[in-house]
Amino acid sequence: MRLRSTVAAGLFSLAFLVAGCGRFPTHPMETYVPPDQNVDFQSLYNTNCRACHGVNGENGPAMDLANPEFEASIDDATLRSIITSGMPGTQMPAWAQSAGGMLTDAQVNALVSGMRKQWQKPDPFQGAAPPPFAQPIGPSAKSQAADVSQGHQLYQAHCESCHTGHARQQLTSPIYLALVSDQALRSIIIAGRPDIGQPDWRHDNGQLSPQDVTNIVAYLSSLRTNATISAPAVPLSSRR
Repeated sequence: MRLRSTVAAGLFSLAFLVAGCGRFPTHPMETYVPPDQNVDFQSLYNTNCRACHGVNGENGPAMDLANPEFEASIDDATLRSIITSGMPGTQMPAWAQSAGGMLTDAQVNALVSGMRKQWQKPDPFQGAAPPPFAQPIGPSAKSQAADVSQGHQLYQAHCESCHTGHARQQLTSPIYLALVSDQALRSIIIAGRPDIGQPDWRHDNGQLSPQDVTNIVAYLSSLRTNATISAPAVPLSSRR
C-alpha cells in the first residue's frame, strides 16, 4: 500500500512539473496581442504587404518598396495616404479601417515608419536631382502639357529595347496598363526597380528630363482601352 502511494505521488509530481515547466522564468508565456493592436512592422508587412511587394520589400509583382530611390522620392504623407486609401487605377487597395480596410491608423503609421527604418538610405541619388515624383494631373498639368507623340519617340529610344519579347514586362500591353496608374508608371520610371534590373531615369543612353518622364507616361496612358480598364478595387472588408 505504501509503495502504491509513493508511486502515485511521484507520478503526480512529475505530471505537475511537466505541465508547469512552460511557466518557469526560462520559458516565459507569450503575451496575446489582439490583431488590431499589433504594431510590429515585420508581422504587419508579412501579413498585408509581402504578397504583392515581395519578401523584404523586393522581387514582388508590385513596386519595389525596398528601393532607396523610391523611399527618397515619396514623402511620409503620400506614403501614408496610399496605404490608407489605396491607389486608384491599380490593384493597391485601401488598407485603413477609415477607408474600408482592416488596419488602424496606428498600424498604418507603423508600416510607414518601419519602411523608413528598414529601407531608407542617405543620398540614394548621389547628389543628382530626380524629376518630381507626382505625375501632373488636373490644372497643374497645363503648365507641363504632355506630348504623346514625343513620349512615343522617347519610349522607342529609352525603353523599347528592354521591353520587347518575353524577357521583360510588355509595357505597351493594354492589359498591363489596366493594372497600373499613371503615377505608378512615373514612380517606376524615376526610381527604377533594381530588384529586377530596371534602371532609374538616368538611362545609359541618356538621362530623362522631368518633361520626358511626363511625356512617356502620357504615351503609355494613351494605349489603355476601355475594354481592359479594371474595375475599382474591392475594399478588404468586403472580401471576408
